[in-house]
Amino acid sequence: MLRAEDVKIYIAQGLSCDYLEVNGDDGQHFEAIVVSKDFIGKNIVQQHQMVYKALGERMKDEIHALSMKTYTPDSWSKK
Repeated sequence: MLRAEDVKIYIAQGLSCDYLEVNGDDGQHFEAIVVSKDFIGKNIVQQHQMVYKALGERMKDEIHALSMKTYTPDSWSKK
């Protein structure tokens, strides 16, 4: 069973994160907050695609649902 910490590690390995939080306790449904400089100049859809890319095949095989909020460092500091 996949843990939230595993998902956090997978995202961090594929994306440079200034802040990253992942929650979820049923092994298939997760929530993430991702703050990355890599998101600068990207719209929300592109940002989410970057997170999905970091997770790769796990999104098809291991993760049933991922709810996420993505931010640039600037937008995160204004939150």
